[in-house]
Amino acid sequence: MFARDIGIDLGTANVLIHVKGKGIVLDEPSVVAMDRNTGRVLEVGEEARRMVGRTPGNIEAIRPLKDGVIADFDVTEAMLKYFIDKIDVRGFLSKPRMLICCPTDITKVEQKAIKEAAEKSGGKQVFLEEEPKVAAIGAGMDIFQPSGNMVIDVGGGTTDVAVLSMGDIVTSSSIKMAGDKFDQEILQYIKKQYKLLIGERTAEDIKVNVATVSPSSRNEAIDIRGRDMVSGLPRTITVYSEEIGKALQEAVSLIVQSAKQVLERTPPELSADIIDRGVILTGGGALLHGIDELLAEELKVPVLIAEEPMNCVAKGTGIMLENIDKLPKRSIV
Repeated sequence: MFARDIGIDLGTANVLIHVKGKGIVLDEPSVVAMDRNTGRVLEVGEEARRMVGRTPGNIEAIRPLKDGVIADFDVTEAMLKYFIDKIDVRGFLSKPRMLICCPTDITKVEQKAIKEAAEKSGGKQVFLEEEPKVAAIGAGMDIFQPSGNMVIDVGGGTTDVAVLSMGDIVTSSSIKMAGDKFDQEILQYIKKQYKLLIGERTAEDIKVNVATVSPSSRNEAIDIRGRDMVSGLPRTITVYSEEIGKALQEAVSLIVQSAKQVLERTPPELSADIIDRGVILTGGGALLHGIDELLAEELKVPVLIAEEPMNCVAKGTGIMLENIDKLPKRSIV
């Protein structure tokens, strides 16, 4: 049996793996639980995520990727190896070829780290592709025509904005402002406003259930529990959509600014195409309530959320795997 080619969306928050001919077979959080004393990996993925903020002193739940790049090489390698073993794609005597996505402006050193981690975890040949390009393909955009397509990929660690034409990126920008930073902004707001300490998972629940960045389009409330900074005892408070919207205002304005800068550097002919076709939003951050309305208002062009935005990059790797032999050699670092 031969090894199957696989595409990996190596995200700061989640890892998705697409196996050629099978589709997306794995979608797990990028978290590894380790024993600090022995360095042994205890759990990976969803099981490890459940431990975040709830482990005893000797167990640490680590997120080995930060801002779209590898922060802890050995842990990333262990995580990838675990996921690849789990999906069982190795052949009897052969290893799978891998296509991995990375942010647009990462350095050669960061690219090399991703490639080495993939090779050590069992990849025969490793291709690297830029995330917004793969996300655009996965969202169903035909980027190989001589016309402008714009994609904004709001992930966990980075937001990648790109204008594509003729199968490549014309102008792009990558900023370290995305889903994780939204959680941090909410966490800091609750701490400052209510003198209440909450964990990352509670902040994420607030973001998903009540947050909005389009004023007056959502009006919901959620009860949250945390530790009172004054008394040190557990306390419950209620937070509302409007106040969380204000807490996220600054973070989202950086994404808007980045999109504007990319549009300003785009050739006029391609800008005209973008007015016709609109902008496609991909990544988990695209699910932040009202972000499409806010971007449409600020950029003065239609903004559409892709179908299954969290799966766009993984889907895109699947389409590119079909043509892996035609990929330009520059994709191989």
